[in-house]
Amino acid sequence: MTLTLKLVRHGQTVLNARRHLQGACDSPLTRTGRAGVRVTAQYLAGHRFDAVYSSPQGRAVHTAVEILKHHPDLRLTVDRDLRELSFGIYERQPEHALDAVEPWATFMPAMLAGVHPGVGGGESGAEFMGRVRDAFARITAAHGETSDDAHVLVVGHGLALGAYLATVDPRGLIALPNASVSTVEVSDGVARLVAAAVDVAGHGSVAARQAPAMAVASAP
Repeated sequence: MTLTLKLVRHGQTVLNARRHLQGACDSPLTRTGRAGVRVTAQYLAGHRFDAVYSSPQGRAVHTAVEILKHHPDLRLTVDRDLRELSFGIYERQPEHALDAVEPWATFMPAMLAGVHPGVGGGESGAEFMGRVRDAFARITAAHGETSDDAHVLVVGHGLALGAYLATVDPRGLIALPNASVSTVEVSDGVARLVAAAVDVAGHGSVAARQAPAMAVASAP
C-alpha cells in the first residue's frame, strides 16, 4: 500500500507580508492570506483524506480549519511537534536582522544538519530536526501500515514542512510559498517526493526562502 501525504503551508500572515521572522510567535492571516487559503481549500476539495494533522499555532490551525470545511466528516489532530522553528530574540524581527548576524545560506544548512546551536536563545538544530522527524514518524506509523492506500493532510510551516521534505529529497530546503501544496508518497517505508511547493494560491516568493543542498541530520 501507499501512504500519500499532502503538505500545506499556512496562509500568508501579517509578519510574512512584512518579511519578519515568525517561528514560535504568531500573527493573523492577511486578507490576501485568507483568500489564498480558500483557493487551496477548493483545490483540495476533491481529494480524499483519511486524517488531517496541524501544527498547534494559530496560522496553521486557521488554514487547516478552512480546508476542513470541504471535508466535514474529518476531525483535526494537533501535533505540537509540527510547530515552527523558534528564532529566540529574533522573533518578529526583520529577516535582514538575522542575516546580518548569520546569512540564511549558512544558517539553514547547519540547522537541517542538526548541528546548529540555535540563535538568540532559540531552538537548536538537533531539537528541531528531532521533533520534526518524530512527528512524521508518528503520522507514517499511524497510517502507513494498513492494507489499503491512505491519504493524510498535514498543515504546517515553511521550515518545519521544508525540513521534512529535505529529509526526503537531497536538493535541500525547498522554498514553500504560503498556502502551497507538496506531495510525498511513502511505500514500504521509503518516502518519495512527488510534487514540491505547488503555488496553488499564487503567492510566489514572498516569505518563502530556501537553502542550498546540504547533509541532512540522520535519524539517531
